Amino acid sequence: MGRAFQNRKESMARTSLNKARVYSRYGREIYVSAKSGGLDPNGNLSLRRLIEKAKKDQVPTHVIEKAIDKAKGTGGEDFTLARYEGFGPGNVMVIVDCLTDNNNRTFGEVRTCFNKGKGKLGAQGSVAHMFDHRAILAFKGAEEDEEKVLEALMEADVDVSDIELDDGIISVLTPTTEHFKAKGALADIYGEDLDFEVDEISFLPQVHTEISGDDAELLNKMLELLDDCEDVQQVYHNGEFV
Repeated sequence: MGRAFQNRKESMARTSLNKARVYSRYGREIYVSAKSGGLDPNGNLSLRRLIEKAKKDQVPTHVIEKAIDKAKGTGGEDFTLARYEGFGPGNVMVIVDCLTDNNNRTFGEVRTCFNKGKGKLGAQGSVAHMFDHRAILAFKGAEEDEEKVLEALMEADVDVSDIELDDGIISVLTPTTEHFKAKGALADIYGEDLDFEVDEISFLPQVHTEISGDDAELLNKMLELLDDCEDVQQVYHNGEFV
């Protein structure tokens, strides 16, 4: 989990360089969640998670409210989830999640990014089976906290995939359906104001591929190109830069 946590921190840092793009992506994702699952965050857990995450990433309230208000109307934009899988330089496995209103345009843009990075798109399912879809909760803690956290989660009947203490950070992995139950159990012992370093749903690689030299440069180039694509929401990969 330590390497995965570091990869996610690096990815989030890269994405946060362009606030306008981040706001746009959050707005689009919140709109889709509210449109499909309901406007009330208390009844739409996916929407609640997105709002909490957006606030933590300092997305302005008016951006969040505008996206929800937009979802109240009939008609509107028809965004759908598009997931692309493939291999980057050095045979690194890559998953790209998009929200799009034009599949042909999005596919073309993603394919161009792979081509410029000397990568290759694969068929659906070609690499996803090598990743675990998990909820991740990471927060600062000490060695003695690890056992306390495990006990609290077990008492709350949370299905825990893994718990790890790494460099003062406790990382809890659960199935995505256990996300809010796990947060509630942690709030019971640390309080509602517990500050999470990571609070998200992610794809975690089961194995890592070491990458360096020209391949590392090409992978970074490909990730930057994907980050520039308006329809791309998240990119996951199993590369470990050495």
